[in-house]
Amino acid sequence: MKTRLTELLNIEAPIIQGGMAWVADAQLAAAVSEAGGLGIIAGGNAPKEVIREEIRKAKELTEKIFGVNVMLLSPFVDDIIDLVIEEEIPVITTGAGNPGKYMDRLKAAKIKVLPVVPSVALARRMEKIGAHAVIVEGTEAGGHIGEVTTMALTPQVADAVTIPVVAAGGIADGRGLLAALSLGAEGVQVGTRFICSTECTVHEKYKEKVLSAKDRDAIVTARSTGHPVRVLRNQFTKAFLRMEKDLMSPEDLEKAGVGKLRMAVVDGDTEGGSVMAGQVAGLVNKVCSCREIIEEMVATADETYERLASKIKEG
Repeated sequence: MKTRLTELLNIEAPIIQGGMAWVADAQLAAAVSEAGGLGIIAGGNAPKEVIREEIRKAKELTEKIFGVNVMLLSPFVDDIIDLVIEEEIPVITTGAGNPGKYMDRLKAAKIKVLPVVPSVALARRMEKIGAHAVIVEGTEAGGHIGEVTTMALTPQVADAVTIPVVAAGGIADGRGLLAALSLGAEGVQVGTRFICSTECTVHEKYKEKVLSAKDRDAIVTARSTGHPVRVLRNQFTKAFLRMEKDLMSPEDLEKAGVGKLRMAVVDGDTEGGSVMAGQVAGLVNKVCSCREIIEEMVATADETYERLASKIKEG
């Protein structure tokens, strides 16, 4: 399965692993890259030396290409930009902002930049400043989200830019991969599905929460703050939604969420913590290796395409 994205990144399958904070570490990134996709280490709000350690671990685990997700709102963002240049990371994804101020330095270091965008306007802006591709993230995704669905946004961005488009949000299997390609994308970014991989180091209770999720369990919180977040229903979300209903200030709501993701991912407190996952959590029903996930996605996409082509040919 070759596309402009596989050629751009020198990967076998057009699949990028999402840069999930507290989840996407060296072990997961290396496993995805070894399986033919593009593994990503999450920068999150971590300081430079923490991410350097993860990068060094990943280099020990794989000789294949992997990248780093740079959160542009991180207090350490300048340090992380310095780090990816120092460590000669070949590709980064960016989120929560505009990487424009860093583009000259990143390009000089021959680093490919793939910003996450929630709109056509931002996608166009990223192309103008020299992004190599854009990751179009729909509201179906887990974590911080925009308002437009992947199915509606992907073809609009694909029509608006000439650089490769990567679809993200709501994709967990080969049917989603094929749908994204049909909408004009040249690859996909997958997050929630990789949480339930054998190589993912999140707490087992976090995986169990995703595996047991139903179709309506991934809900949106924090809309009132202007920074909506998609998570799985639990005691924390019930309490948080009550606080929103009671018109608690955005500042107090932000404070209420501090440390909650770590509680779920690291400590396994999936009732008191924040279990970030996308709407496709209901499709995830087993734990398997990253290689199995990627091979199954590609095979299912191929099989689905052949079946549809046969039906169309039959008339």
